[in-house]
Amino acid sequence: MAWSKPEYSKRAVNRAGEALVRNECSDEELNHALLVINNWRTSHQFPLNTFQIRLRREAKKIDENCLIGQRIKRLSSIKSKLERIQGLNLAQIQDIGGCRAIVNNMAALQTLSEIYTSRSSRGLKHTLFSMNDYVFNQPRFTGYRSMHLVYKYQSDKSQIYNSLKIEIQLRTLVQHAWATAVETIDSFTDQNLKLGGGEQDWRRFFALMSSVIALKEGTPVVPDTSRNLEMLRNEIIILEDKLDVISLLEGFSATLEFTSQGEYSKGGYFLLRLDPIEKMVSINQYPRTAKGLQSASKHYLNEERLNRHSQKNIVLVTSDTLDTLRLTYPNYYADTNRFTSILKEVVSGTTQLSLFD
Repeated sequence: MAWSKPEYSKRAVNRAGEALVRNECSDEELNHALLVINNWRTSHQFPLNTFQIRLRREAKKIDENCLIGQRIKRLSSIKSKLERIQGLNLAQIQDIGGCRAIVNNMAALQTLSEIYTSRSSRGLKHTLFSMNDYVFNQPRFTGYRSMHLVYKYQSDKSQIYNSLKIEIQLRTLVQHAWATAVETIDSFTDQNLKLGGGEQDWRRFFALMSSVIALKEGTPVVPDTSRNLEMLRNEIIILEDKLDVISLLEGFSATLEFTSQGEYSKGGYFLLRLDPIEKMVSINQYPRTAKGLQSASKHYLNEERLNRHSQKNIVLVTSDTLDTLRLTYPNYYADTNRFTSILKEVVSGTTQLSLFD
């Protein structure tokens, strides 16, 4: 398979990133910048695939029902990150290519995390560049939980990709359910809860729900929230009633319409588009071939260019089947069933701390 290779210097890549966030940029300059950025993104596909293969192998040994996904960072997310972090340039962004393992429980997550953080793992040819533990150490102030490990690719055979960074995320199903609910609310209400923005009531609600999950999984609660389940429950009930969370989340999913193009039994590349205004999800599937990746990447860039100023969420991911696609990226389907089930148990008082053991 012919993989995309970096065609521009890091200096050119950084200039393209600067053009992306510059308001007075001309159309010609922006179009060139987008071509450079897209080449930089697609060049991460080869090392990303390398890390995904190993992640799949290790995770399946521990949990045969685990979910594995990989994606190339969205243009809107790149722009947001460059605007948000002062002094950051495009070539420094560590998660242009990312893969994720979602396992059933904390025992599986602990085992998988130890594989990737052990000395033997660090001794591999690829370099562990950074690690952020938002599970066993401390969740983010938003309540977000996941293990983040960034590696620098290193190979004697494919040296052109050396030093490109790939992020690996490790999380449990319920941590994934929480993150999915946050992203769904962000998409349909145009907030920014994922990055700590949005309305105060919503921020507090998700912090409390994250602490409920922490108590169930035996991990640290979010700062400024109680470690007492009943105290958490009382505050959650007030906010759920005020925000009408359950009805809202169930309504998003119920009103969505779906269209899809392409049928490949062995999976491949999927271009997902969620339009929260029109309540439409469209899926284009491409074969897992060089031609398929080239076509998918081209369409990805065109879709992002056309929808730069809209609320549409567009992403290019890899999945084995349409079914696993929905499980791995449920936020693009507004599928928050797992989260709403947990919330209903909290509100009804039937939740148990051993639920996720």
